[in-house]
Amino acid sequence: MDFTTLSAHQGKVMVSVGDSFTEGMCDDTLPDGSFRGWADRVAERLAVDDPHLRYANLAVRGKLIGQIERDQVPLAAKMDADLITLAGGLNDVLRPGCDMKAVEAGVRSCFQQLATTKATIVLFHPTDPRRRMRGSQRLMPAVNRLIELVDEFGEAHGAVVVDLFSARVFDDPRMWAEDRLHFSPEGHRRVAEAVLQALGAEPGFDWRSGLPPARPKPFFQARRQDLRWMRVYLLPWIGRRITGKSSGDGRQAKRPEPTLVSELTQ
Repeated sequence: MDFTTLSAHQGKVMVSVGDSFTEGMCDDTLPDGSFRGWADRVAERLAVDDPHLRYANLAVRGKLIGQIERDQVPLAAKMDADLITLAGGLNDVLRPGCDMKAVEAGVRSCFQQLATTKATIVLFHPTDPRRRMRGSQRLMPAVNRLIELVDEFGEAHGAVVVDLFSARVFDDPRMWAEDRLHFSPEGHRRVAEAVLQALGAEPGFDWRSGLPPARPKPFFQARRQDLRWMRVYLLPWIGRRITGKSSGDGRQAKRPEPTLVSELTQ
């Protein structure tokens, strides 16, 4: 189903499942305290053509693929959706000792459950971490396997695949929030445009284009920022890994039921 078809009838349903990427971490904060995120941005654009569009976002930060498979995908499959976006598995890959066979099984299960619905499925190639994350080369076998799984399902079931991996614009630190793990508002804006264009929408702008050159940061300012990042973000992340905790523990989905987009933006 392309963008024209998605816009051809009223009362459609869009559902997004996944982790912090889809929850919208570090995008603009909405009046209810939640983040906006690329999925909200896509829903807002679709609602321009269909004011009756209803949208649910089941994604929760920190979730592993097994949790997405168990807690989100079965709900999404029951929502009679016309469009479902799915992204997951990277939280597993980032953890030491990742069981890639278990990740593959979870990803395949998610795909199989959603393939039984009428919905157009949107999947993602993750961004390439090598040029912005030190030591990320060790992650590449698992990242490449996720990409292979997405391509296999996309080809077999006609899913829409959004290729973020090959886009060099995401090497730019300005595409990322202060935590260096989640997208900045500009990053979310680019991802939303990538999704819309992959669905066949008229391009709003070139989401792959680079930003104007940034002025280099003075050495000591950059080092202070590195130390702050370690103290505020890296060390707590390591602490959660050691204690088996997650940033999403006890957190509910921000949009658990399909709701008119117009009501969400008021």
